[in-house]
Amino acid sequence: MSRLRIVHRTGFSYELPANASYNEARMLPLTDHSQFVMSARLDISPATSQHSYIDYWGTQVSVFEVLVPHRELAVTATSVVDVRENRYHPVDTTWDYLAAAGESSSELAEALLNTRLSEPHPEVAKLAKSIKDKGAGPAFTAAHIARAVNEHMSYVTGSTGVHSTAKEAWAGKQGVCQDFAHVTIGALRSIGIPARYVSGYLHPRPEVAIGETVVGESHAWVEWYTGGWFGFDPTNLSDIGHNHVQIARGRDYSDVAPLRGVYSGESASGTFVSVEITREG
Repeated sequence: MSRLRIVHRTGFSYELPANASYNEARMLPLTDHSQFVMSARLDISPATSQHSYIDYWGTQVSVFEVLVPHRELAVTATSVVDVRENRYHPVDTTWDYLAAAGESSSELAEALLNTRLSEPHPEVAKLAKSIKDKGAGPAFTAAHIARAVNEHMSYVTGSTGVHSTAKEAWAGKQGVCQDFAHVTIGALRSIGIPARYVSGYLHPRPEVAIGETVVGESHAWVEWYTGGWFGFDPTNLSDIGHNHVQIARGRDYSDVAPLRGVYSGESASGTFVSVEITREG
Protein backbone atom coordinates (compact mmCIF):
# COMPACT_ATOMS: atom_id res chain seq x y z
CA MET A 1 0.00 0.00 0.00
CA SER A 2 1.16 3.54 -0.77
CA ARG A 3 0.14 6.76 0.97
CA LEU A 4 0.06 9.84 -1.27
CA ARG A 5 -0.64 13.49 -0.49
CA ILE A 6 -2.00 15.49 -3.41
CA VAL A 7 -2.36 19.26 -3.52
CA HIS A 8 -4.27 20.37 -6.62
CA ARG A 9 -4.76 24.10 -7.14
CA THR A 10 -6.79 25.47 -10.01
CA GLY A 11 -9.10 28.33 -10.82
CA PHE A 12 -10.03 31.24 -13.03
CA SER A 13 -8.58 34.73 -13.41
CA TYR A 14 -10.44 37.69 -14.92
CA GLU A 15 -9.17 40.80 -16.70
CA LEU A 16 -11.88 42.79 -14.91
CA PRO A 17 -13.63 41.73 -11.71
CA ALA A 18 -16.35 39.13 -12.09
CA ASN A 19 -19.47 40.22 -10.27
CA ALA A 20 -20.39 36.67 -9.25
CA SER A 21 -19.61 33.08 -10.19
CA TYR A 22 -21.36 29.74 -9.79
CA ASN A 23 -19.16 26.66 -9.80
CA GLU A 24 -18.81 22.94 -9.22
CA ALA A 25 -15.59 21.04 -8.53
CA ARG A 26 -14.76 17.36 -8.89
CA MET A 27 -11.44 17.29 -7.09
CA LEU A 28 -11.91 15.19 -3.94
CA PRO A 29 -11.40 11.39 -3.84
CA LEU A 30 -13.76 8.90 -2.24
CA THR A 31 -12.97 5.70 -0.37
CA ASP A 32 -13.75 2.50 -2.28
CA HIS A 33 -12.32 -1.00 -2.71
CA SER A 34 -9.09 0.36 -4.17
CA GLN A 35 -8.24 3.36 -2.02
CA PHE A 36 -8.86 4.72 1.47
CA VAL A 37 -9.14 8.48 1.96
CA MET A 38 -7.38 9.57 5.14
CA SER A 39 -8.33 13.23 4.72
CA ALA A 40 -9.65 15.51 1.98
CA ARG A 41 -10.65 19.15 1.97
CA LEU A 42 -11.45 21.89 -0.52
CA ASP A 43 -10.33 25.48 0.15
CA ILE A 44 -11.89 28.29 -1.89
CA SER A 45 -10.73 31.88 -2.32
CA PRO A 46 -12.62 34.20 -2.02
CA ALA A 47 -13.94 32.28 0.96
CA THR A 48 -17.48 31.02 0.58
CA SER A 49 -19.72 28.23 1.75
CA GLN A 50 -20.00 24.97 -0.15
CA HIS A 51 -22.05 21.82 -0.17
CA SER A 52 -21.40 18.46 -1.77
CA TYR A 53 -23.24 15.54 -3.28
CA ILE A 54 -22.40 12.28 -5.08
CA ASP A 55 -23.27 12.46 -8.76
CA TYR A 56 -24.76 9.77 -10.97
CA TRP A 57 -21.33 8.29 -11.72
CA GLY A 58 -20.28 8.06 -8.07
CA THR A 59 -18.09 11.18 -7.97
CA GLN A 60 -18.06 13.68 -5.11
CA VAL A 61 -19.08 17.11 -6.39
CA SER A 62 -18.51 20.32 -4.42
CA VAL A 63 -20.89 23.15 -5.34
CA PHE A 64 -20.32 26.78 -4.39
CA GLU A 65 -21.00 30.35 -5.46
CA VAL A 66 -19.04 33.56 -5.02
CA LEU A 67 -21.33 36.57 -4.81
CA VAL A 68 -18.73 39.33 -4.34
CA PRO A 69 -16.64 40.95 -7.11
CA HIS A 70 -13.41 39.03 -7.64
CA ARG A 71 -10.55 39.00 -10.15
CA GLU A 72 -9.46 35.48 -9.28
CA LEU A 73 -11.19 32.33 -8.12
CA ALA A 74 -8.75 29.81 -6.61
CA VAL A 75 -9.71 26.31 -5.53
CA THR A 76 -7.27 24.07 -3.68
CA ALA A 77 -7.96 20.38 -3.01
CA THR A 78 -5.69 18.70 -0.45
CA SER A 79 -6.04 14.93 -0.05
CA VAL A 80 -4.16 12.13 1.67
CA VAL A 81 -4.98 8.70 0.25
CA ASP A 82 -3.86 5.14 0.99
CA VAL A 83 -3.78 3.32 -2.34
CA ARG A 84 -3.72 -0.44 -2.81
CA GLU A 85 -1.12 -2.03 -5.04
CA ASN A 86 -3.34 -4.69 -6.65
CA ARG A 87 -6.53 -2.79 -7.32
CA TYR A 88 -8.22 -4.90 -9.99
CA HIS A 89 -8.43 -8.60 -10.72
CA PRO A 90 -9.02 -9.65 -14.33
CA VAL A 91 -12.45 -11.12 -14.96
CA ASP A 92 -13.59 -12.56 -18.27
CA THR A 93 -16.90 -13.61 -19.71
CA THR A 94 -18.40 -14.40 -23.10
CA TRP A 95 -19.49 -12.07 -25.86
CA ASP A 96 -23.05 -13.37 -25.54
CA TYR A 97 -23.08 -12.50 -21.84
CA LEU A 98 -21.83 -8.99 -22.55
CA ALA A 99 -24.55 -8.44 -25.14
CA ALA A 100 -27.26 -9.61 -22.75
CA ALA A 101 -25.83 -7.59 -19.85
CA GLY A 102 -25.80 -4.44 -21.95
CA GLU A 103 -29.50 -4.87 -22.65
CA SER A 104 -30.49 -5.55 -19.04
CA SER A 105 -28.31 -3.05 -17.13
CA SER A 106 -28.71 0.72 -17.54
CA GLU A 107 -25.18 1.25 -16.17
CA LEU A 108 -23.67 -1.00 -18.84
CA ALA A 109 -25.96 0.30 -21.56
CA GLU A 110 -24.72 3.85 -20.95
CA ALA A 111 -21.13 2.64 -20.93
CA LEU A 112 -21.69 1.25 -24.44
CA LEU A 113 -22.84 4.54 -25.97
CA ASN A 114 -20.16 6.65 -27.60
CA THR A 115 -20.19 10.40 -27.11
CA ARG A 116 -18.93 13.30 -29.20
CA LEU A 117 -15.57 13.03 -27.46
CA SER A 118 -15.21 9.24 -27.69
CA GLU A 119 -16.79 8.49 -31.09
CA PRO A 120 -14.08 6.45 -32.83
CA HIS A 121 -12.37 7.30 -36.08
CA PRO A 122 -13.37 4.75 -38.78
CA GLU A 123 -9.81 3.41 -38.71
CA VAL A 124 -10.10 2.79 -34.97
CA ALA A 125 -13.42 0.98 -35.31
CA LYS A 126 -11.91 -1.18 -38.06
CA LEU A 127 -8.86 -1.92 -35.91
CA ALA A 128 -11.01 -2.89 -32.93
CA LYS A 129 -13.14 -5.20 -35.07
CA SER A 130 -10.06 -6.88 -36.54
CA ILE A 131 -8.78 -7.61 -33.03
CA LYS A 132 -12.16 -8.97 -31.93
CA ASP A 133 -12.37 -11.15 -35.03
CA LYS A 134 -9.27 -13.05 -33.91
CA GLY A 135 -11.63 -14.98 -31.64
CA ALA A 136 -10.33 -14.20 -28.16
CA GLY A 137 -12.57 -13.44 -25.20
CA PRO A 138 -13.62 -9.90 -24.23
CA ALA A 139 -10.94 -9.40 -21.55
CA PHE A 140 -8.00 -10.33 -23.79
CA THR A 141 -9.51 -8.36 -26.66
CA ALA A 142 -9.89 -5.23 -24.51
CA ALA A 143 -6.28 -5.41 -23.36
CA HIS A 144 -5.10 -5.95 -26.94
CA ILE A 145 -7.04 -2.89 -28.11
CA ALA A 146 -5.58 -0.68 -25.37
CA ARG A 147 -2.08 -1.74 -26.34
CA ALA A 148 -2.79 -1.19 -30.03
CA VAL A 149 -3.93 2.38 -29.30
CA ASN A 150 -0.67 3.02 -27.46
CA GLU A 151 1.37 1.57 -30.32
CA HIS A 152 -0.30 3.81 -32.90
CA MET A 153 -0.25 7.08 -30.94
CA SER A 154 2.51 9.27 -29.52
CA TYR A 155 2.28 11.22 -26.28
CA VAL A 156 2.82 14.88 -27.18
CA THR A 157 2.10 17.56 -24.60
CA GLY A 158 0.07 20.44 -25.99
CA SER A 159 -0.92 18.65 -29.18
CA THR A 160 -4.59 18.59 -28.19
CA GLY A 161 -6.95 20.41 -25.82
CA VAL A 162 -9.69 19.44 -23.38
CA HIS A 163 -12.29 19.70 -26.15
CA SER A 164 -10.38 17.56 -28.65
CA THR A 165 -12.18 14.43 -29.81
CA ALA A 166 -10.96 10.87 -30.23
CA LYS A 167 -11.29 11.25 -34.00
CA GLU A 168 -9.07 14.34 -34.00
CA ALA A 169 -6.44 12.77 -31.78
CA TRP A 170 -6.32 9.62 -33.90
CA ALA A 171 -6.08 11.62 -37.13
CA GLY A 172 -2.95 13.28 -35.76
CA LYS A 173 -1.74 10.04 -34.13
CA GLN A 174 -0.83 12.01 -31.01
CA GLY A 175 -2.29 13.39 -27.84
CA VAL A 176 -2.17 13.28 -24.05
CA CYS A 177 -3.68 10.88 -21.52
CA GLN A 178 -7.18 12.24 -22.09
CA ASP A 179 -6.91 11.37 -25.78
CA PHE A 180 -5.46 7.90 -25.18
CA ALA A 181 -8.44 7.26 -22.89
CA HIS A 182 -11.04 8.60 -25.33
CA VAL A 183 -9.63 6.63 -28.28
CA THR A 184 -9.49 3.42 -26.23
CA ILE A 185 -13.01 3.89 -24.88
CA GLY A 186 -14.42 4.55 -28.33
CA ALA A 187 -12.74 1.43 -29.73
CA LEU A 188 -14.04 -0.76 -26.90
CA ARG A 189 -17.60 0.53 -27.14
CA SER A 190 -17.61 0.05 -30.91
CA ILE A 191 -17.28 -3.74 -30.47
CA GLY A 192 -19.67 -4.10 -27.53
CA ILE A 193 -17.37 -3.78 -24.50
CA PRO A 194 -18.73 -1.30 -21.91
CA ALA A 195 -16.09 1.28 -21.00
CA ARG A 196 -15.82 4.42 -18.90
CA TYR A 197 -13.44 7.31 -18.39
CA VAL A 198 -11.57 7.69 -15.09
CA SER A 199 -9.74 10.81 -13.90
CA GLY A 200 -7.32 11.22 -11.05
CA TYR A 201 -3.58 11.47 -10.50
CA LEU A 202 -0.51 9.38 -11.25
CA HIS A 203 2.70 9.75 -9.26
CA PRO A 204 5.19 10.58 -12.04
CA ARG A 205 8.32 9.51 -10.11
CA PRO A 206 7.48 6.62 -7.78
CA GLU A 207 11.16 6.01 -7.03
CA VAL A 208 11.59 9.28 -5.09
CA ALA A 209 12.13 9.26 -1.33
CA ILE A 210 9.30 9.37 1.16
CA GLY A 211 8.54 13.00 1.96
CA GLU A 212 9.83 14.39 -1.34
CA THR A 213 7.31 16.51 -3.23
CA VAL A 214 7.21 16.38 -7.03
CA VAL A 215 5.29 18.27 -9.67
CA GLY A 216 2.38 16.21 -10.93
CA GLU A 217 -0.69 16.66 -13.07
CA SER A 218 -4.15 15.29 -13.54
CA HIS A 219 -4.25 11.92 -15.27
CA ALA A 220 -6.82 9.81 -17.11
CA TRP A 221 -7.28 6.10 -17.73
CA VAL A 222 -10.06 3.66 -18.57
CA GLU A 223 -12.16 0.93 -17.02
CA TRP A 224 -13.85 -1.75 -19.09
CA TYR A 225 -16.44 -4.33 -18.13
CA THR A 226 -15.85 -7.97 -19.07
CA GLY A 227 -17.82 -9.64 -16.30
CA GLY A 228 -16.36 -7.18 -13.77
CA TRP A 229 -14.81 -3.73 -14.05
CA PHE A 230 -11.09 -3.67 -14.83
CA GLY A 231 -8.87 -0.58 -14.89
CA PHE A 232 -5.99 0.01 -17.28
CA ASP A 233 -3.77 2.97 -18.14
CA PRO A 234 -3.41 3.01 -21.95
CA THR A 235 -1.01 5.96 -21.88
CA ASN A 236 1.57 4.06 -19.84
CA LEU A 237 0.54 0.50 -20.71
CA SER A 238 0.10 -0.34 -17.05
CA ASP A 239 -2.44 -1.76 -14.67
CA ILE A 240 -3.93 0.62 -12.12
CA GLY A 241 -1.81 0.34 -9.01
CA HIS A 242 -0.45 2.10 -5.97
CA ASN A 243 0.68 5.17 -7.95
CA HIS A 244 -2.84 6.01 -9.18
CA VAL A 245 -5.34 8.03 -7.14
CA GLN A 246 -8.88 7.99 -8.50
CA ILE A 247 -11.11 11.07 -8.37
CA ALA A 248 -13.97 10.69 -10.85
CA ARG A 249 -15.65 8.42 -13.38
CA GLY A 250 -17.90 9.21 -16.33
CA ARG A 251 -18.67 8.66 -19.98
CA ASP A 252 -15.86 10.98 -21.08
CA TYR A 253 -13.91 14.02 -19.90
CA SER A 254 -17.00 16.24 -19.89
CA ASP A 255 -18.39 14.23 -16.96
CA VAL A 256 -15.25 14.62 -14.81
CA ALA A 257 -13.83 18.12 -15.44
CA PRO A 258 -12.13 19.22 -12.18
CA LEU A 259 -13.67 22.70 -12.14
CA ARG A 260 -16.41 24.28 -14.20
CA GLY A 261 -18.67 27.23 -13.75
CA VAL A 262 -20.27 30.38 -15.09
CA TYR A 263 -19.65 33.96 -14.11
CA SER A 264 -21.25 37.38 -14.40
CA GLY A 265 -18.90 39.95 -15.87
CA GLU A 266 -17.70 41.66 -19.03
CA SER A 267 -14.11 40.41 -19.35
CA ALA A 268 -12.51 37.23 -20.61
CA SER A 269 -11.31 34.60 -18.16
CA GLY A 270 -8.15 32.50 -18.03
CA THR A 271 -7.34 29.32 -16.13
CA PHE A 272 -4.43 28.14 -14.03
CA VAL A 273 -3.54 24.79 -12.52
CA SER A 274 -0.80 23.12 -10.48
CA VAL A 275 -0.50 19.70 -8.86
CA GLU A 276 1.99 18.56 -6.22
CA ILE A 277 2.29 14.93 -5.10
CA THR A 278 4.15 13.69 -2.04
CA ARG A 279 4.70 10.07 -1.05
CA GLU A 280 4.12 9.78 2.68
CA GLY A 281 4.46 6.05 3.08
